[in-house]
Amino acid sequence: MIETPRLILRQWSSDDVESWAGMNADPRVMEFFVSTLPREQSYESAQWMRENLERNGYGWFVMERKDRPGFSGVIAIDDIRWETPFQPRREIGWRLPVDAWGHGFATEGAGALMRYAFETLRWPEIVAMTATPNLRSMRVMERLGMTRNPAEDFDHIRVPEGHPLRRHVLYRARHLTSNLR
Repeated sequence: MIETPRLILRQWSSDDVESWAGMNADPRVMEFFVSTLPREQSYESAQWMRENLERNGYGWFVMERKDRPGFSGVIAIDDIRWETPFQPRREIGWRLPVDAWGHGFATEGAGALMRYAFETLRWPEIVAMTATPNLRSMRVMERLGMTRNPAEDFDHIRVPEGHPLRRHVLYRARHLTSNLR
């Protein structure tokens, strides 16, 4: 469990799964994904994320607001398990329900997990990516101090060719001490 002034990032509970499925079925939340997720796929992914987090000590954490207990989204630091045109294959990301947008929760939670990745897990670098129209997530990446080199933007292999969301931007953050090595 990781705490910030307003958030708790924690392991999954069975109470979180229905909220996760509802969030993944919301077209506003999934605007920059190829499609919404069927409930069964959300249930399966929640089980996998719970096991992965337990096994590795990192992965997809449930974000809970201290002023409103229960599921309020996810913040992740995890391995990328598909072929990428970049290294490292470790990323940071977030997915929040609409009522959690615009309050700085993604930045606060992702900042805490980035510190955890750098200071506890000793990762020297982490990436974040999103579809090119997703300006909200790009602003979060920039608030986290991540930088983008447009030459590293890429076509996401999990998005069909010709799809308007295929092109992705890539942001990077390096642990400050890794610059000294």
